[in-house]
Amino acid sequence: MSTTLLLTIALASVILLLLLVIKAKVHPFIALLVSSLFVAITTGIPTGEIMKVILGGMGGLLGNIALIIVLGAILGAIIEASGGADALANRFAKLCGPQRMVAALTTVAFILGLPVFFDVGFIIVVPLIYGFTKVLRVSTLKFGLPMAGMMLMVHVTVPTHPGPAAAAALLNADLGWLMLLGIALSIPVGVVGYFAAKAINRKNYALSVQVLEQLQLTESSEKTSSSEEKQNVPGAWVISGLIVLPIFLITLGTLLPPYLTPDSLLLNTLTLLGSPGIALLVTVALAAWLLGIRRGWTKDKIESLSNNAISTAAGVILVSGAGGAFGRVLVESGVGKALAGSLQTINLPLIPAAFILSLALRASQGSATVAIVTTCGLLSTAAAGLGDMQLVLVALAACFGALGLSHVNDSGFWVVTRYLGLSVADGLKTWTVLTTIMGLCGFALTWLIWSFI
Repeated sequence: MSTTLLLTIALASVILLLLLVIKAKVHPFIALLVSSLFVAITTGIPTGEIMKVILGGMGGLLGNIALIIVLGAILGAIIEASGGADALANRFAKLCGPQRMVAALTTVAFILGLPVFFDVGFIIVVPLIYGFTKVLRVSTLKFGLPMAGMMLMVHVTVPTHPGPAAAAALLNADLGWLMLLGIALSIPVGVVGYFAAKAINRKNYALSVQVLEQLQLTESSEKTSSSEEKQNVPGAWVISGLIVLPIFLITLGTLLPPYLTPDSLLLNTLTLLGSPGIALLVTVALAAWLLGIRRGWTKDKIESLSNNAISTAAGVILVSGAGGAFGRVLVESGVGKALAGSLQTINLPLIPAAFILSLALRASQGSATVAIVTTCGLLSTAAAGLGDMQLVLVALAACFGALGLSHVNDSGFWVVTRYLGLSVADGLKTWTVLTTIMGLCGFALTWLIWSFI
């Protein structure tokens, strides 16, 4: 099948998805499956393989995030019901003042994002976003949008994450310099993202009924709670500790193993506790004890909170899984390879070529990591004769390309929009625009440094 036809099918599938969700009001889970089938059939994937590809894409993604989403939702529900999120929000409000709270939390998101995958980190800070939203009576986007943008930027530029780490390996770039320069460029790009999110938030976007109900239900439960419970609200430091604990465990499990004796008890323990699912499970158990049982909650109340949290998380899980299926079908159909080949024939200079190729792959198949890995693999020969710092800049150009154009074929798009209560159309106007602005800014800085070197 020709490159032109493959790219036309990919574009048509995205348009079909948007029409189904926005115009026909079809649930995103169904719309993503229909669009996946459309691509699979029209690109000639054998009929006996279509469902294997779809289920493989869905299962591959859900195997990584389903456990995290469920445990994160339960942790958030326990923190919310205890009144801890509001206590922490009020504490921050007194320390920082309302005018500086968004900037302070965006900085916190930058730090938390360094060791933790984007999806995991964002889900962990969702209780904070909801808590501050209620205290200041603002939209979830005021805090959620800049925090999510900051965490995604760190995820695609700092080689504590798989995409940039693979970029360094494929291009033989110095990992240390890539980390230092990635963090250094992330700071000004993060500042641009903060002000871009602030500008986007000047418009009021309607929030989903689910998110509004969740906020209202939490408020009503607080009003009906006993005076004893109100006086026994957990302290801000306890809540901060519970939010930081999984980040701390994951960080230990990531950074320390290379320096420990192979097969030692300490190494095996850190490896187990440092996996995101186990780190969150430990935190949920500790939260249930500290915030619930020790404060007089019954087992029935904890079970009820868990059941409600799982029900809320189910929609996010299904839509994210369907997004993974859509992305896998686009990859298996050959759309990504066709797009990469057509861009290579244009013979662009290396830095813009790395950015545009990665951006196009990100837009066509959804995964930032796949976009970075594919781009650096394709450009590895062309970059072979470059100096150490030049190789780092090529890697960063590909990384910033993968930051932009997060849209309907990206599972992260659905996680952010579902938790923040955005419609698909509003998600494209806010989240997609923000990630693209930040990606372009990072590329501009990378190319500027390249021009001096």
